Amino acid sequence: MSQPSHHDEEEVHLFVERMAMAFADVGFPRMAARVLFTVMSADDPLTAGEIGERLGVSAAAVSGAVRYLTQFAMLVREPVKGSRRDRYRMPDNPWYEATITKTTLYKTFIDIAGGGVDALRGRSTPAGERVAEMRDFFLFVQEEVEALGDRWRARRAAAGHGGPADG
Repeated sequence: MSQPSHHDEEEVHLFVERMAMAFADVGFPRMAARVLFTVMSADDPLTAGEIGERLGVSAAAVSGAVRYLTQFAMLVREPVKGSRRDRYRMPDNPWYEATITKTTLYKTFIDIAGGGVDALRGRSTPAGERVAEMRDFFLFVQEEVEALGDRWRARRAAAGHGGPADG
């Protein structure tokens, strides 16, 4: 079990629920957001049961959310020694991991859009121009995200937060 908290539990609960609502408003699954911010606001890793207890839901309700979050490297699952249970914690620098290192998504969009441009005979038609514009936008975003990642790593290092991405 995690150590007693010295936090204002009601304020922490409000933070968790407000952030979960904000994430849900932009399409993030609500339970996954609640779990993410519950784990983020804990000083120590939590089991599914402990997460459920903090949220007032069953451990089973937490199961799909932790699966979703581990797939996107937003949570790390660690076994509890001598038990069949697992504990969940935030990885080091999860926002970097979830945002900057997932540029393969942009490459996929760029490649598919490139095929669409070819199928539409290039920019010679309005449809071809729209798809080419989309491809060019994702190329731009990919380049900018990579540059942003370089700047973020430099800022973290300057602030004394360890290596390039701490994990």
